[in-house]
Amino acid sequence: MDLMVEAGFSTVFIGIESPNEESLKECGKFQNVNRNLLESVKIIQNHGLQVQAGFIIGFDEDTSSIFDRMILFIQKSGIVTAMVGLLQAPPKTRLWERLRREKRLISQPTGNNTDCTINFLPKMKPRSLISGYKRVINSIYSPKNYYLRLMNFLKEYRPKKRRDIKIDLNQFFALLKSIWILGIREKERVYYWKIFFWSLFKKPALFPLAIDLTIKGFHFRKVAEEYSSS
Repeated sequence: MDLMVEAGFSTVFIGIESPNEESLKECGKFQNVNRNLLESVKIIQNHGLQVQAGFIIGFDEDTSSIFDRMILFIQKSGIVTAMVGLLQAPPKTRLWERLRREKRLISQPTGNNTDCTINFLPKMKPRSLISGYKRVINSIYSPKNYYLRLMNFLKEYRPKKRRDIKIDLNQFFALLKSIWILGIREKERVYYWKIFFWSLFKKPALFPLAIDLTIKGFHFRKVAEEYSSS
């Protein structure tokens, strides 16, 4: 990790998939089993790397508790960019072949695991699975939870190279636009100003990053609202 940071890497994407160990075994993600995944994420953040992660809901081993467990894990992890999708079975995969043998396939996958569709019969009731998935998305990208997660990340993130605040012209205009949209117009303004002043005075070197992630969070929320309303 130190060598990656030295070479210029700032972000890593990790397929965490699920906080449920039985689901990890089901999909063959054995490298994530028998370890403290939250602690592993924090170690990576402490080394100066941002963690983006992929999560999947809809495994046979998932029960109705997976939705709250997924929300809790993502919030505690400080993974700001958490990409949560519904399980789909792509053709010519082991999952596809198994579901075909079990006569559970119902259609071709759409190729978009965030469009609230599934192409097989899950063990959980389909309506419960899709409504629970929408609840996860709406929860983690609600202003309150997103900004709490962003705060958790900034507390753990320790970039190796300390930089003075340098904001170019484009960043300056982006800052002004974020103040107008997020700090005045939108419903997250209370959380925006809290992270604005906290990062400015507590971790000034991370201030540009904090503002950048507030802007991205606004985009994530709009996308989540669009998909969850479908």
